[in-house]
Amino acid sequence: MVNFSDTQKVNVNDRAVRNEVSDILIKVYSALKEKGYNPVNQIVGYILSGDPTYITSHKNARTLIGKLERDELLEEIVRAFLREEL
Repeated sequence: MVNFSDTQKVNVNDRAVRNEVSDILIKVYSALKEKGYNPVNQIVGYILSGDPTYITSHKNARTLIGKLERDELLEEIVRAFLREEL
């Protein structure tokens, strides 16, 4: 039985996984920008809803982002933000 009062630990330390997530985010961002979308808004919409139609199929972006779990995307975004801020 899971005790939900305890803090859950997520651990994605594999550099190869982090690099893949980062590479996919950059490719998706670029494809969205090329098609005239606001990439930040579209990616946020996808992360919040899980609806792949927020991501264009241009340059295979929808398929690429579908290879990742949304929590992996969010983790990489937070990691990149904190690298910039710290």
